[in-house]
Amino acid sequence: FTKERAQHPIIDHTAFKDLKLLEDNWETIRDEAVALMQQGAIQKSGDESAKSFYDDGFRTFYKYGWRKFYLTWYGHEHKSALKHCPKTVALLRQVKSVNGAMFSLLPPGSQLTRHLDPVACSLRYHLGLATPNNDRCFINIDGHNYSWRDGKPLVFDETYLHYALNESEQSRLILMCDIARPMNFPGNVINFFYGLLMKVTVVPNEEGDKQGLVNKIFSTISPLLRRSKELKKTNYKAYLVLKWSVNTTLLVIILALIYGFLKL
Repeated sequence: FTKERAQHPIIDHTAFKDLKLLEDNWETIRDEAVALMQQGAIQKSGDESAKSFYDDGFRTFYKYGWRKFYLTWYGHEHKSALKHCPKTVALLRQVKSVNGAMFSLLPPGSQLTRHLDPVACSLRYHLGLATPNNDRCFINIDGHNYSWRDGKPLVFDETYLHYALNESEQSRLILMCDIARPMNFPGNVINFFYGLLMKVTVVPNEEGDKQGLVNKIFSTISPLLRRSKELKKTNYKAYLVLKWSVNTTLLVIILALIYGFLKL
């Protein structure tokens, strides 16, 4: 449904002219991001007692040290971002190609395991803010390493397999965005409904932020699933009943959401 899958995973960032506003103001963005990191607000996303931990899209990366702080998400601006990072949010508001944005933190020794996006509704944009500025901290995309530099952008096609590793002694802090992928007509229709679906996946950073339906469900059932691991050891049949009941319920909810969007 795209005009074409990128023949190379790295995209020329100058093709997205509105992103230049972010690059021209990277130091302003960096200052707010660094202040947020020093407060420990970004690191809180790895705390199981926080609602920000229950992020169905990114939760698997927490155990390897990665952390994040949402700024915007498919038309929604987080109250906590407006409070802590007003200048960054104001800049993002002017960049129409950005569908979602967050600060992404990769501490020394941490990593992002191999993954890709099979949906292909967006491209991924990275803007270096406070990085090690050397090749010991890198992202590998389709078998090739690319390292971050302060103030420098990277745009890539996230349908290519990629992973990241920080072998340096300094944290890597970047602005990470989903940007709109150029589409043909059928793809634009799909992206419209995908955007609607993403609105229910909003994950709060702090108390007072909006909590999407998916996060509400996930934060409720996850503690139950953790306890179910103990049940698996003691009563395997009861564990299977619980497992399939939860999975079936989630499937029904997802199908109901899709049906509701199609009826709009």
